[in-house]
Amino acid sequence: MTTTTQQLSATTLLRFATAGSVDDGKSTLVGRLLHDSKSVLTDQLEAVEAASLSRGQETPDLALLTDGLRAEREQGITIDVAYRYFATARRRFILADTPGHVQYTRNMVTGASTAELAVVLVDARNGVVEQTRRHAAIAALLRVPHVVLAVNKMDLVAYEESVFAAIAKEFTAYASELGVPEITAIPISALAGDNVVDASANMDWYGGPTFLEHLETVPVSHDLTTCHARLPVQFVIRPQTAEHPDYRGYAGQIAAGAFRVGEAVTVLPSGRTSRISAIDLLGEAVDVAWTTQSVTVLLEDDIDISRGDLIVPTKDAPATTQDIEATVCHVADAPLTVGHRVLLKHGTRTVKAIVKDIPSRLTLDDLSLHPHPGQLVANDIGRVKIRTAEPLPVDSYADSRRTGSFILIDPADGTTLTAGMVGESFASPEPVKTEADDDGWDF
Repeated sequence: MTTTTQQLSATTLLRFATAGSVDDGKSTLVGRLLHDSKSVLTDQLEAVEAASLSRGQETPDLALLTDGLRAEREQGITIDVAYRYFATARRRFILADTPGHVQYTRNMVTGASTAELAVVLVDARNGVVEQTRRHAAIAALLRVPHVVLAVNKMDLVAYEESVFAAIAKEFTAYASELGVPEITAIPISALAGDNVVDASANMDWYGGPTFLEHLETVPVSHDLTTCHARLPVQFVIRPQTAEHPDYRGYAGQIAAGAFRVGEAVTVLPSGRTSRISAIDLLGEAVDVAWTTQSVTVLLEDDIDISRGDLIVPTKDAPATTQDIEATVCHVADAPLTVGHRVLLKHGTRTVKAIVKDIPSRLTLDDLSLHPHPGQLVANDIGRVKIRTAEPLPVDSYADSRRTGSFILIDPADGTTLTAGMVGESFASPEPVKTEADDDGWDF
């Protein structure tokens, strides 16, 4: 496979997430998309038809294709993130159908954290509501590069162009103010199938793509020249066999950018340098490897490298620091407090850390800041200052979503507490003083 072919193949997978208020029709949209794109197996469709009939519905409830939990089906809502994998002739997809309830904000953060596109659904009868603005804000915080505004239930407003235009104008203005780089508005009816997979005869005033056409053609950026190349080391390979007596390789999945044989690299946090002597990919030697490929890198010099280290180009090495300021979403039921002792997992490295300060909590309804709340509870988004026991090579989340993110873990039981994004967000905190920690993990 040539380099050009490999680069093109890397763009054929799109990760996207759906979000919206309760009863806006997210699960129905996903079900319609899977059904009309012929991505549903016969036995799955038969099960949905049987479940729909048992509930007294004459036609299949396509929402049941994604709402798999019993509580979801009973209440008619989405509770957990439902992942679906499907493909068309033009592209492969990983879809995350996320909940709409305010109390499940953390679930949307989970689903959208790796998405290249976010779909925000709006009921055409209700327009932009509080939850719509909340989901737009989360997409902006997570630096999702593409946002689709799907104005659903157009059949219930007589397919009026003026209704769609007003909603699209209001949402676009709000999302643009947050810094969302690209916004595409599409009028649809998930229940009737208008503009989901097939173009609607009821909205001849709309000249844009259908929902699926946009998903198939939206550009997925894998610009190898501008990404900060990063390889978190997962495993050191030393066969020590007669065939490979001196083999020492450093294996991991490339988090960002590209690596080339002969390139000067630095190992962090130690700062030691060398050059790449070889790259093994799927048992074969290659000259270049890039984002998401799992590789084994060999260096010209014997360096003490272990799991948790980060290999980067010497000319583009991030600074290491023990003081991290980040935007976080708290996902645990127990609150996160100032002075909280945690484990911080960044890439393949886990270190002890202390929450030194919580400068602000973000109110997503109006994007206002509540200064120094003292703690963050489940679903809260806020700013935190963290001191780590060891230096970490972190990027800004704005520069790299993979190496600019981390999670905080409860050292007592391993529970994930918080998801973090290093650097500034669109809601910058007020300056705060750093207070010394009195006891415990003082570093």
